[in-house]
Amino acid sequence: MVVDESLVWSSLPVPAILIDEDERIGGLNPAAEGFFNSSAKSLKGQPIWDRLAVDAPLEESLIRARAHGTPLFVNDVDVGTGDRPPLVCNLQIAPITGRSGWMVMLISPRELAGRMTQSHSVKAAAKSAIGMAEMLAHEIKNPLAGIAGAAQLLSMNLAPEDLELTDLIVEETRRIVKLLEQVEQFGNLSAPELNPVNIHDVLDRSRRSALLGFGAHMRIIEDYDPSLPMAMGDSDQLQQVVLNLLKNASEAADKQGGTIRLRTYYEHSFRLRRADGTGHSLPLQIEITDDGPGLPEDIKADIFDPFVSGRENGTGLGLALVSKIISDHGGWISVDSIPGRTTFRISLSRARGKTNEG
Repeated sequence: MVVDESLVWSSLPVPAILIDEDERIGGLNPAAEGFFNSSAKSLKGQPIWDRLAVDAPLEESLIRARAHGTPLFVNDVDVGTGDRPPLVCNLQIAPITGRSGWMVMLISPRELAGRMTQSHSVKAAAKSAIGMAEMLAHEIKNPLAGIAGAAQLLSMNLAPEDLELTDLIVEETRRIVKLLEQVEQFGNLSAPELNPVNIHDVLDRSRRSALLGFGAHMRIIEDYDPSLPMAMGDSDQLQQVVLNLLKNASEAADKQGGTIRLRTYYEHSFRLRRADGTGHSLPLQIEITDDGPGLPEDIKADIFDPFVSGRENGTGLGLALVSKIISDHGGWISVDSIPGRTTFRISLSRARGKTNEG
C-alpha cells in the first residue's frame, strides 16, 4: 500500500518545521500551526529565530549540523513563541535528503511526569492538612460562638470607653468562624459533573460578575479564539476557578486599578503524564494575566498549597481551591510571575465533536 507523504506530515503529533538554507520557515505541519497559534501561510518565509525563542545557543549548532549533514538533538530547553510562557521541550533537527541546506525541526514539549511526581507528595500532605483543619474547624466553631456571646453579654454592663475591647473580641471571633467555614467548604467540595462546556460563556459570566463587584476598578480585556472547541468540565466549578483568579488579580492591583487579560487558544501538543505513566491531551488553554506587582518570591513555588498567601490576613485557600478543582477535572494549572505581569494558565481536555462557535 502506498502512503501519501503529505498525510504523514500532517499527522505528526508534534510540531514540525521546515527551515530553508536562509534560516527561514519553509513550511509547517498543523501541530506547528497550533504551537505558534498562527497559520502556515502567515509564517512561511519568516526568519525562524524571529518567531521561535530557544533558551540555548542553537544558531551556531544548526550551522554546523547543516554543514556536516548531521542531525542535532537538544533536550530540556525552554521554547517559546513570544506570546505565551515558554515550554520545556526536546528538539530534534535533521537535514532533508535532496534539499540542499534544508532542515526539519521537531519540537516535543516535555510531558509533565516529573512535576506531577514531585507534586504528588505535596498534595498528599496538603490533603492530610485539610483533613485535620476540617476536624478542628468543627470542634472550634462551637466554643467560638460561646466566646462571642459572652463578650456581647459583658458589653451590656460596660462603660462606653470599655466597649472597644468586647467589640474586638466579637469581631475577631467572627473572622475566625468565617475562616473555619472556608476550610469546611474546601473539604466538602463535591466531584465535578463533567459535561461539554463553552469556556467563553464561563469567562464572560465571570468577567461581568467581577466588574459589578470586586473588580469594578479593573479593566478586563478579552482575547478569545472563536474556534475553540468545547471543554469537558463542570461549568459552575470552572466559573468558581475563574472568579477566584480574577479576585486575586483585582486585590493585587492598586486602588487606581489595572488591566486583566483573558485569553484562550488551542495547543495541539500539550499533554499531561501522571506519575503512574498514563496521560492525556489537554489542548484547551485559558490564560488570566494581570499587570500587578507579581507574586512574592518566597511563596512562588508553593502558591497552590493550602494556607499559603501573599496577602496580609489572607486565608491561603483561594488558589488551593483553584488547584483542587482543576486537578479534579484532570487538568493542569501553572503560574508565571514577574513584577508587572502574572499569568495563570489553565489546560483542559476537549469535548469531542463540539465547538464554542456561535
